[in-house]
Amino acid sequence: MVNRLEQLIDGIYEYLEGCKPIKLQPGKVSVNKEELFEMLDELKQRTPDEIRRYQKIIANRDSIIAAAEEKAEQIIEEARGKARQLVSEHEIMQQAYARANEMVASASGEAEEMLSSANNDANQIRTGALSYANDIMTDMEKILNNAYSSARDHFDGLVSTLKESYDVVAANRQELYQQLNPKEAATVYDDPIATVSTEEEDDDNFEFDENTFLENIDE
Repeated sequence: MVNRLEQLIDGIYEYLEGCKPIKLQPGKVSVNKEELFEMLDELKQRTPDEIRRYQKIIANRDSIIAAAEEKAEQIIEEARGKARQLVSEHEIMQQAYARANEMVASASGEAEEMLSSANNDANQIRTGALSYANDIMTDMEKILNNAYSSARDHFDGLVSTLKESYDVVAANRQELYQQLNPKEAATVYDDPIATVSTEEEDDDNFEFDENTFLENIDE
């Protein structure tokens, strides 16, 4: 069964695939910033729940080992009980002693095997959980990087296009100005935006901290 986190990731992929392509720029799409942020916020909220779920799986390692130890102790105690019962018979004391030692050794061997198996199972669960979490983080990193690159390229292209259009209009107005004012032909046309500082930025500039969606991931 596909979990909710995988569904969210698939949804983001589908959303990006369904976005309208940018004209004359193959491979790039125009995205709705608010919709994308909503999906990414939900993904961010769901991720800690998934991590905690796999941490709980890892925590079961202790209960697995504890159960194995309890079973091993029970086997050893039963072996000792049988050994005491055998040695109580004087006529078979030596035989009982040897047999008891064999049973204790066999029980100890079984207990060690059970503990080893329990540790291996717990380590496999832990490795699988960490690998799954790493895959989730890798997918998230790719999605965020693609979204960031697409938005940055889109706005850079928009600024470049507006600048080219402005240059054409400014050149045409300069030519008209000189024709209307032949005596001032040598006068440089006053560019109305030439003094605008390049440090001014649009309030909707699409920038964000690349670590935003990784905050509180270990909580």
